[in-house]
Amino acid sequence: MSHLARLQELGYELPNVAAPLASYVPATKVGNQVWTSGQLPLIDGQLAGVGKVGAEVSVEDAQDYARTCILNALAAVDSVVGLDNVTRVLKIVGFVASDVNFHEQPAVINGASDFVGELFGEAGEHARSAVGVAVLPKNAPVEIELIVETAQ
Repeated sequence: MSHLARLQELGYELPNVAAPLASYVPATKVGNQVWTSGQLPLIDGQLAGVGKVGAEVSVEDAQDYARTCILNALAAVDSVVGLDNVTRVLKIVGFVASDVNFHEQPAVINGASDFVGELFGEAGEHARSAVGVAVLPKNAPVEIELIVETAQ
């Protein structure tokens, strides 16, 4: 089954590629890898939520935002090489805008990691970082970067 067909089977579709908020491109290809810029939880150009996780944002909502971020990252990959050309997910880097007493960043980024596992199966097993930060662009609660290997 193709990755796009599997995505639809899971009840999702790729969003339009999020427009850059500054001077960068959403994704770039280097050899047989695609590296995405940080992707926010944007839906139709608007943030799905704002605030610090552990204060204004719950872990559950932040996990949903992480999934939205990874969908935006996959859309950026698709725009460069086509999602069905992804052979393996190499790394996810997740940033969580965290309340000073919040320490569950890995649980938040599981929203992206678990989704990638459902979509790609064994090819979705990846290295990962989950980093707590003071603030993210536009007061977003989560930001995700993705690195994939491609057949092209």
